[in-house]
Amino acid sequence: MSALWTSSDVAAACGGVAVGAFAASGVTFDSREVGPGDLFVALKGEATDGHRYLDQARANGAAGLLVSAGEPDHPHVKVADTMAALEALAGAARDRSAAVRIGVTGSVGKTGVKEALKSALSRYAPGAVHASVKSYNNHTGVPLSLARMPAASRFGVFEMGMNHSGELAVLTQLVRPQVAIVTWVASAHREFFASEADIARAKAEIFGGLLPGGTAIIPADNPHADILRAGAEAAGARVVSFGIDAGDVRAEQVALHPDCSCVTARLGSERLTFKVGMAGRHWVNNALAVLAAVQAVGGDLALAGLALAELTDLPGRGRRLRVAAGAGQAIVIDEAYNANPASMAASLAVLGAVVPARAGRRLALLGAMKELGALSDQFHADLAPAVQAAGVAAAVLVGPQMATLAAALARRVDVRHVADAAAAGAEMERLLAADDVLLVKGSNSVGLGGVVDALASRGMGA
Repeated sequence: MSALWTSSDVAAACGGVAVGAFAASGVTFDSREVGPGDLFVALKGEATDGHRYLDQARANGAAGLLVSAGEPDHPHVKVADTMAALEALAGAARDRSAAVRIGVTGSVGKTGVKEALKSALSRYAPGAVHASVKSYNNHTGVPLSLARMPAASRFGVFEMGMNHSGELAVLTQLVRPQVAIVTWVASAHREFFASEADIARAKAEIFGGLLPGGTAIIPADNPHADILRAGAEAAGARVVSFGIDAGDVRAEQVALHPDCSCVTARLGSERLTFKVGMAGRHWVNNALAVLAAVQAVGGDLALAGLALAELTDLPGRGRRLRVAAGAGQAIVIDEAYNANPASMAASLAVLGAVVPARAGRRLALLGAMKELGALSDQFHADLAPAVQAAGVAAAVLVGPQMATLAAALARRVDVRHVADAAAAGAEMERLLAADDVLLVKGSNSVGLGGVVDALASRGMGA
């Protein structure tokens, strides 16, 4: 296998000086993630400086280092600014590859759509699909993901996030996608925007980086579809809409089940019947976006349908675990990665569709939704109808922002309002019983993923 980057490649891409030769098989800027053969990029941040961890990176097997300070006794490339160098390396990776690039953004669903697209295209082009890992979607994660793309890739799928206007405009100019998707627009990061319409305009920035003749894929059912369409058309893009109720790619029939959905979709002159391995109406919407993208890049729709059926195990985004509870087992729906009002409501609807076994109950462990600004109290209180509609018998609410929801549910649901994830974990140890179904969801910073991990350590299975 040829190297991802040689020292001379890196020096040429970044305008640096190579000291010693190396051939790197990967790229990372986190010394804890360095593996044998990686290029370690020593970024300087507000909290720390990667140059402090050069020895750790070497000990972990780094083939080479990208530095802006010192003269390490290890093969390296010296540059003036390592962040600028990482961006230059990303641009070089983009330009040397013939891969069709797909950019994905949205208030909800972008990581799920990215993973589903990777799976769908991998069936069509095995071993030739590159995608962002985890949720590397910001000003450092996107260039890192690009820099990791092998030159022989046929497709590249890149998640792009933002919480301020102007951020996507920068990221999309780096990726320069042929296809750009907005999954949905909702009140995420509302603290930094005056209205949802402003969020839609910020999401539409992704279309500004489309290559000439590129395709913009937008949600027809979203209240802000017109804003997205206007942004796409202003960028000269071909617009393809998708949706359950409307769109160029639309659902003709949908059957929602507790653990999956069955869909018949119309894509222009084509029709496809398929299963979505993840439950909920929101996942039907995600699947339609995936199919629209697969069709736009000339992929195989039937193979994409098979990939969607197998999409069942996304940690933090809907995977289901069976964990030991009492004298039996309970089901945990792991949605712990992140939360905003739209995704909370969608996940609670999924919980409500699950029928617990025997004497089991529906339980909810819900963490605070962050970055909602002055409307935070109202957004949290407004979840009460969704909690009640889901048939939740008991809810553990985490964080001070959840006070208004606790008050709204008082005398309607058994509510335990706790300060943090540690207290929530202790509460769940007392509360969870055999045959219960537990939804865990909250903003990532609340730390409910740790509670899921603790529950999973009891024993888990499909």
